Amino acid sequence: MTGMLSDIKVLDLTTFLSGPFCTMILSDMGAEVLKIESPPKGCATRQTPPFIAGQSAYFMSLNRGKKAITLNLKSERGKKVFLQLVAACDVLVENFRPGVMDRLGFTYQRLSEVNPRLVYAAISGFGNTGPFREKGAYDMVIQGYGGIMSITGQPGGEPVRVGYSVSDLAAGLYGALAVTGALRSRDRMGRGQYLDVSMFDCQVAFMENAIARYFATGEIPGPLGNRHPSIAPFQAFKSQTGYFTLTASTDEQFANLCDALCMPQLKADQRLATKRERVRNVALVNEIFGKIFAEKPKEHWIELLERHKVPCGPINDVKEVVESPQVDARGMIVEVEHKTAGKVKMAGPPIKASLTPLAVQGPPPLLGQDTDSVLAELGYSSEEIAAFRAVGDV
Repeated sequence: MTGMLSDIKVLDLTTFLSGPFCTMILSDMGAEVLKIESPPKGCATRQTPPFIAGQSAYFMSLNRGKKAITLNLKSERGKKVFLQLVAACDVLVENFRPGVMDRLGFTYQRLSEVNPRLVYAAISGFGNTGPFREKGAYDMVIQGYGGIMSITGQPGGEPVRVGYSVSDLAAGLYGALAVTGALRSRDRMGRGQYLDVSMFDCQVAFMENAIARYFATGEIPGPLGNRHPSIAPFQAFKSQTGYFTLTASTDEQFANLCDALCMPQLKADQRLATKRERVRNVALVNEIFGKIFAEKPKEHWIELLERHKVPCGPINDVKEVVESPQVDARGMIVEVEHKTAGKVKMAGPPIKASLTPLAVQGPPPLLGQDTDSVLAELGYSSEEIAAFRAVGDV
């Protein structure tokens, strides 16, 4: 069996999170990904803690399965080598600020002349058009601009950042999706294309429910804590042994909840009879069930509610997540053997495919570990490669 993209070669000029996450997905799908880093230090994330035997865990978690070369894109010989690689590859992914590639002399127009079939994906904070084009953007900035911080947290509390870099990851996901779609389009049309992926745009797209509610009601959504704006009960409840989650999204599930608690009278209460009424009377819902769930441990409630087909569950910490039997059954933690860090564990590919399964293609690369072999494939002799290295071209 081969991967979905096993015949695809990707040039990876990315750093930090959104771009490397995109190209890691492509690698897991079977693409050959060649990561280009600037000599002598390489990607900035190689210096990001924590470290395992001197290797950044952050870098390793985003760059598994890739080859790596160092290449000075500002030198004439570096530019020449880069254009040779462009001619031999299917995809280029970069997440520089808009204009950086143009200043290096690598406009999309020029690269598409070198390789008309090239799919070029540019991931940036705000995209290549619009008044915010030049603004710098990290996840926190985009979470603020994109509105997610305005709806996250407790009512009346200070704005809260989502606990992981959702803006970067969304852009990486959309980037990978765009690349695979563009490759399919290339099969039909014979030409590649330019893909402009904005972290801000992706965050706006992820705000679908809040935006839909605003246009429907004219009211500006705010933070609701753990509560859902259109479903009740749908939140975390406190038990004797801590919090657990519960949702009764349908009238049937609410009826099951009432039966589980031996409270059939709640089903007949007109204030709770329909989904709309329960949302309208959410304070009453919280008062009734909050008192009940405080009386016993969460383990009791989860077992009881699951038995009555009411969706619920624990609030796991990271240790509990990675040790979950479901995570084990789904193969969601993978282990790779790194040349210096030894055995390294990380989250695996989440897509399960019957014919072309996703798989980790190998460990994260050391800085420039494939430089000599890649240049040799392009026809350079060992003497020429040594000369490149002597002057800092690689």
